[in-house]
Amino acid sequence: QVQLVESGGGLVQSGGSLRLSCTASGSIAGIYNMDWYRRAPGEARELVATNIDGGPPNYADSVKGRFLMFEDNKKNTVYLEMTDLKPEDTAVYYCHADQRVSPVQILSHWGQGTQVTVSS
Repeated sequence: QVQLVESGGGLVQSGGSLRLSCTASGSIAGIYNMDWYRRAPGEARELVATNIDGGPPNYADSVKGRFLMFEDNKKNTVYLEMTDLKPEDTAVYYCHADQRVSPVQILSHWGQGTQVTVSS
């Protein structure tokens, strides 16, 4: 079983910064892709940043140049550094990981989410 635990959310003023972290624990062998998603009230879930097989991260157009995703493999942790935050960034942010458990089976894991609120 894999557990993903996010932290770092909170309330920040427009233009401010936050760093989210997501730590994976448990049976983490086979995890090859970790992402950050967000869901704003009344909106669909949005992929914010993804890092497939250790390649360079890809970002949603809405956050390019403002958000940075990076990893600390020794700590099994992925971070989302968010700068120049805007009210439209307000959402619950979720960490996600894909795990290959067999040649034909991939499991999907989600964290519990962390609230980010940006005031204008």
